[in-house]
Amino acid sequence: MEFNALPINENVTNNVKRVESAVNTAVRGYEKLASLVGGGRKGPYDDKNFEFVGGARDSLRMKHYDKSLRLLWKAEHHLPQGNFRDMTKDEKVFMSQAKQTLNKKERIQIDRFSSDEYKELINREYTQEQKQAIINILAIIGHGEAYAWMVSAEVLTDCKSTGGRAALTMQVLEEAKHFVVLRELMLAWDCDIPRFTVWEYIVLERTLKSKGMEKFFGMNVVVENVAMGIFGMLGELPGLEILKMFHLDESRHTALPYNYFDEMPMTWWEKNSPFAQFRRLTMVLPAVPMMASLEKDMAIIGVDSLEFGGAMLRKIAHMKDRVGFNTFIPSSVLKEFVNDGFNLYASYSRPGHTTRRFVEADTVMGEDMQAIEKELFDLYSTGKKVTELASRKILDWRKAA
Repeated sequence: MEFNALPINENVTNNVKRVESAVNTAVRGYEKLASLVGGGRKGPYDDKNFEFVGGARDSLRMKHYDKSLRLLWKAEHHLPQGNFRDMTKDEKVFMSQAKQTLNKKERIQIDRFSSDEYKELINREYTQEQKQAIINILAIIGHGEAYAWMVSAEVLTDCKSTGGRAALTMQVLEEAKHFVVLRELMLAWDCDIPRFTVWEYIVLERTLKSKGMEKFFGMNVVVENVAMGIFGMLGELPGLEILKMFHLDESRHTALPYNYFDEMPMTWWEKNSPFAQFRRLTMVLPAVPMMASLEKDMAIIGVDSLEFGGAMLRKIAHMKDRVGFNTFIPSSVLKEFVNDGFNLYASYSRPGHTTRRFVEADTVMGEDMQAIEKELFDLYSTGKKVTELASRKILDWRKAA
């Protein structure tokens, strides 16, 4: 695969790595001490081995999770007189054979994950350096999906209404699918899967430890936005086409807070509580230095990590404002602050750097994913339901498949 690799300053990236390692050691050490008095890390997840505490236990997954998805019954089939419309055209024809939570493209890709043909494709298309860079980037969201799974399960207990719980139940199911499928895909690349950076660790742990709807903010506004950006950036690459389906799921997940609070608005205090505003800010800011940690890997595949970070922050700011998740720092000021920070870092690491508007960049590749994000953000400004867009797009892709 031919990438227009970007130049990097090896001394700076090595210093960034050393700083991250030192902060990680300090944070993990503090968490271990805090665990002695009932605090510390909350998530039972082993990021060093890319699995939950207790091991992979794939046989248990196949006996229950996989089988349950295959046997998942559809209300439209069994209660045709009702108003459920939960079957695709393919499922109506192949009800007894279809893997009912996956479309045709997903089935084809999953069948290839462990095949020699798929590994030959990967080795033919990418150098070992490119493969490792892609896996390092995917690991950011691979670990993030594990936490999204845990967080969405807890948000489910806090949300109100039958419809709200139904929506969150589907997100729990989809996060489970994302983690196990993405893990399977990444392991097929035969690369080392790194632990997550300390900056990501802070964001994810603070999200999981948050109370009530603040989990909604950390997961659906911050983490899912990072995920959508990564999937949108990599989904056009050979062997990673299935990430387009992940991108569609994330577009629905980022829309969920808007649709939920449109039905059941937050109170003035929920929007403006000083404690809540401070906590939201502490869930956003650690994602900024994470862009420096990603610089080398993104540069290898021709992506500017500061452009990626600028686009990510712009979208997070837009969504939090539309939903009503206020922070002490207004979004306009926050964007300028981050943009100035990125330019300061670039002036240090990139000789001859001139000031740029990183927060106006976009790194989403491919017309399909660009169209989804354009409509997603336009719909936020007009008040339409974004989940309807994602559903229509899925049906269009399934027909085309």
